[in-house]
Amino acid sequence: MPEGRCLSRTALSVLLTCCPPGPLERNVSTSHSRNKSSSDSGSMITVSSYLTAISRKECYIAHLRESALNAPLPIVEGVGPSCQWLPAGPWKTVMDFFREQYPQVGAETWTARMAKGQVMDEAGRHVDPETAYRVGACIFYYRELENEKVIPYVEHVLYQNEHILVADKPHFLPVIPSGRFLHETLLVRLRKNRKPEGLVPIHRLDRETAGVVLFSVNPKTRGHYTSLFRNRKVRKVYEALAPTLEGSRFPTTRRSRIVRGEPFFRMQEVPGEPNSETHISSIRNLGSITLYQLIPVTGRKHQLRLHLAGLGIPVINDKLYPAMTPSNDDDFSSPLKLLAKSLSFQDPLTGQQHYFESGIRL
Repeated sequence: MPEGRCLSRTALSVLLTCCPPGPLERNVSTSHSRNKSSSDSGSMITVSSYLTAISRKECYIAHLRESALNAPLPIVEGVGPSCQWLPAGPWKTVMDFFREQYPQVGAETWTARMAKGQVMDEAGRHVDPETAYRVGACIFYYRELENEKVIPYVEHVLYQNEHILVADKPHFLPVIPSGRFLHETLLVRLRKNRKPEGLVPIHRLDRETAGVVLFSVNPKTRGHYTSLFRNRKVRKVYEALAPTLEGSRFPTTRRSRIVRGEPFFRMQEVPGEPNSETHISSIRNLGSITLYQLIPVTGRKHQLRLHLAGLGIPVINDKLYPAMTPSNDDDFSSPLKLLAKSLSFQDPLTGQQHYFESGIRL
């Protein structure tokens, strides 16, 4: 999905599963999982021959940007409702669908949510256990996670006005709710602390990566800022610690073709016309490792990590590239040494030149 855009409520989009339940509701233990209808961070949702794939995070951002403000359920403790489009199928009731689709959530749990008025359709009608199944309906409800792990790092707000908010995100903290993360996300934390219900992230940043993230505060002006990213009018500068590459000259430019890899949450470089580009320079040689500056021209998933790995200098503590390192939990003592150092652009409303820099050091 192009950055800053989402599917409208068309015949295609009604097939889309938006923000499905988390791991406790789908019996998965990590943020990387898939089932026949939905997936977590980095995975793909297959819904028809017309709509083959779209990432769950992009779906959630789309939901935030265009439909969350019209959701019939309010934001509670920083958490907005999740939504589920109902596809064509044999189910007689909404309850039948949820019981089959999410078997790890018992019927008594759904019944309790419905009794509390926490399950509604797109028209604001309460859904109960006998509500008839209706293809194309959008059902809103609140996700529930038990024993969510606390991320022991604190975000900081660098700037805020009536249109935007700029945050400095720590390592390990997801930007938006996904999979096993709900309250421990940048979006929900900011909502709890500052209470701007219209808060929506304008761009993406991996959970493992720290640094500057731009949010929209005002829905009426949001499009002006999303267009900056779509039209590549934002200068993003990253820093990374990686092995020193002996005998190489910097600066250099890495161009390659990046496509989905295996497992489904990884990417890979393949032969073919390049669709990604990164300018790479050496900031400081520290002996066996070097501090590099990375300026992406394009914004492919995991682009910077792949480009350094492709040069033979993978980012320090990268558990995905060049090879996967099995891990069942976060090691907070070994964060990925990748930082979204700064973000700069000309304000589309005032013409002011903005420059925001992370206070985090690698």
